[in-house]
Amino acid sequence: QLQLVESGGGLVQPGGSLRLSCAASGFTLDDYSIMWFRQAPGKEREGVSCMSSSDGSTNYADAVKGRFTISRDKAKNTVYLQMNSLKPEDTAVYYCAADSGMLVCPVMGLSPDYYGMDYWGKGTLVTVSL
Repeated sequence: QLQLVESGGGLVQPGGSLRLSCAASGFTLDDYSIMWFRQAPGKEREGVSCMSSSDGSTNYADAVKGRFTISRDKAKNTVYLQMNSLKPEDTAVYYCAADSGMLVCPVMGLSPDYYGMDYWGKGTLVTVSL
């Protein structure tokens, strides 16, 4: 069974950090480009970060550039999203997704329909609040 499972969400104060994990089962993440999306309350889901399958290059939405870092652990078949200097506006459900046809990371910040991902996780909630 092909599956992506996110973890690591929780409540954090503004300025704090969290590391989200996206573990794959049933397939090898190396063969896929991976994206992180988020959906804030009352807003559309948007692409936040990407790591390409071809060369490991990355891309980030302007809102998180310089604060978030995507990485991959091949041995654990897991992708991470390190989130630093968190802001209340980062509060959202965060999803990871995988796509076999995406060789380079496209522009971030758009809706899932633009990217056409193959597999999705169920999400993990991040709340940034005092």
